[in-house]
Amino acid sequence: MNHPHTQADAVLSVSSLTQDELKAQVAQAALHYVVPGEVVGVGTGSTVNKFIDALATIKDRITGAVSSSAASTVRLQGLGIPVFDTNDVPRLAVYIDGADEIDGHGHMLKGGGAALTREKIVAAQSEQFVCIADASKLVQTLGKFPLPVEVIPMATRRLMAQFAAKGGTCRVRMQGDQPLITDNGQHILDVSGLHISNPLAFESEVSQWPGVVTVGVFAFQRAHVCLLGTADGVRTLRF
Repeated sequence: MNHPHTQADAVLSVSSLTQDELKAQVAQAALHYVVPGEVVGVGTGSTVNKFIDALATIKDRITGAVSSSAASTVRLQGLGIPVFDTNDVPRLAVYIDGADEIDGHGHMLKGGGAALTREKIVAAQSEQFVCIADASKLVQTLGKFPLPVEVIPMATRRLMAQFAAKGGTCRVRMQGDQPLITDNGQHILDVSGLHISNPLAFESEVSQWPGVVTVGVFAFQRAHVCLLGTADGVRTLRF
């Protein structure tokens, strides 16, 4: 499963599609990775919402799902798919989720939907990570999209200074006139201006900073497969 180079294994030719239709295409393609009779790991976001809708069409073939966010849980349950606590499911065969960026080695930048901590937890207990995304998310180097970092609020000022020392510019993610509160009761820092050339080293370092709950670089929990929505259809990348 772990290959040194990205391989384009398949291209499904389809007519020109809108962004919304591309999301539906990769969501449908992800059903092929769902293992019958097992619990499926399900991520968060607009592309994943398409996957949840597609998953509902085969819900009688699976045991249920483990969800990475309250929003996904509500959607899953609303479609009649049982949702299990992570502590009740020792392992998952596959985790399906999106990404804000993904590079040619399967390293991702995630957290635009503020669910990065739970996403990383579910990814860590999954044997295979299948990323579903559109072609604009494929990058050479992570960092153009602002890096989400879930933080304990009392550490915010010091962490902003640490990122500034790395060339980053931070802002606290807001919801209205108040800081956004994650499902875990914490805040999100969005860090712009980073050039993450070594995702493994970066994730390892920042994860050790006191006050960081989760950094949105997924290098240790990288994707094994990426289903990429392109103008020519769904392109499958294996890492």
